[in-house]
Amino acid sequence: MTIQWYPGHMAKARRQVEEKLKQVDVVYELLDARLPLSSRNPMIHELTAGKPRVVLLTKSDLADPAVMPAWISFFRSTGLEVLPVDTLSGKGIKQIVTISQERMKDQFAALQKKGIRRRRIRAMVLGVPNVGKSALINRLAGRSATKTGNRPGVTRSQQWIKVGDGLELLDTPGILWPKFDDHRVGLRLAASSAIKEDILPVEEVSIYLLDYLRHRYKEQLRERYRLEEVSGGEPLSLLEDVGRRRGCMMRGGEVDLEKAAEIVLKDFRSGRFGRVSLEFPEDWREEEILDESKGDST
Repeated sequence: MTIQWYPGHMAKARRQVEEKLKQVDVVYELLDARLPLSSRNPMIHELTAGKPRVVLLTKSDLADPAVMPAWISFFRSTGLEVLPVDTLSGKGIKQIVTISQERMKDQFAALQKKGIRRRRIRAMVLGVPNVGKSALINRLAGRSATKTGNRPGVTRSQQWIKVGDGLELLDTPGILWPKFDDHRVGLRLAASSAIKEDILPVEEVSIYLLDYLRHRYKEQLRERYRLEEVSGGEPLSLLEDVGRRRGCMMRGGEVDLEKAAEIVLKDFRSGRFGRVSLEFPEDWREEEILDESKGDST
């Protein structure tokens, strides 16, 4: 199933990004540490046109710490600089400036030889909606330099923000790509609130999330909702069990699935399951093999 999602303002944002890239020295590509590849816009590589790029894994405080080293190795194997960051504690924030200065050292040295005075490094911040761009910029700037929000698909104007004497950031709206050919990518993005809830029903997203958690993080799931069994049965039954535990009942004894689903998603987004990741590097190869086998059988 292909998910279509490309509001007109995102097309406009892409054009603005292309125009501003000429003024940029380095690009910060922000990815959600819980779902790095699913939150990676495949258009970024084309858009950045060979500009120096640093991958910043945001929300690393919510991701499984056992999985983070594998993702760091994955991105480094592709030749990219990668850094996990936590905007709440400030972990990794200072290193961003250091890495940027290192990436620009040779270019600034060449300019100095030509008698051109050194200026601030200009960096563009790119990523999907709700990946943490505003939180990162505010942490770097040490002030509320840009508004934060939790609603995907809201247009924001681009703005330059000074960070100390050595860095200037260009904030950009979150940009998604035209469609998700892999339904699982759309479900992961929806679980992280990167796409609007009217694109995918909350019940469908929460059922996917519960099914994933019962296979990868069974004990955390059981503990959160005090469930006796999470392994057997259909995922829908698991959502119903959660609804009963949380008192999401309607007249006639039926479970209010929408309300139960909203509770599950809120718990995930706020880290109440503990530190969990929605994908591992090896999952992508496994999913490719599964898709190929399905294609061969048709």
